[in-house]
Amino acid sequence: MAKKIVFIEDEPNLQKSLSLALKGAGFEVFSAFDGQEGFDLVLKQKPDLVLLDLILPKMDGFAVLEKIKNNEQTKNIPVIILTNLEEADDIQRVVDFGATNYLIKANYNLDDIVLKVKSTLGV
Repeated sequence: MAKKIVFIEDEPNLQKSLSLALKGAGFEVFSAFDGQEGFDLVLKQKPDLVLLDLILPKMDGFAVLEKIKNNEQTKNIPVIILTNLEEADDIQRVVDFGATNYLIKANYNLDDIVLKVKSTLGV
């Protein structure tokens, strides 16, 4: 059974290219383009991992992460933050909320991100 990933990202090109890379690596990917849709998808799909941008329409990634981690059904799902925010305060905030990993988009290519997902899931 393929591991399920919910990918919450509002940038269409990254959403498409990374989703294809993850599917190519054998993952089942569910895409959301805003924070509210993403959180609803996490509740519905109960994924094995969430890839989450922080700058999102409707509900930002900080709020999504907090809701995931404060929900009994979803609190143990690993969340990898994938963002362009590099401020130490932002990084500390998501670590405090319980994010598993924090990746700066500019520092990683698609293959790197797929490897991070695989190592987080132990596959």
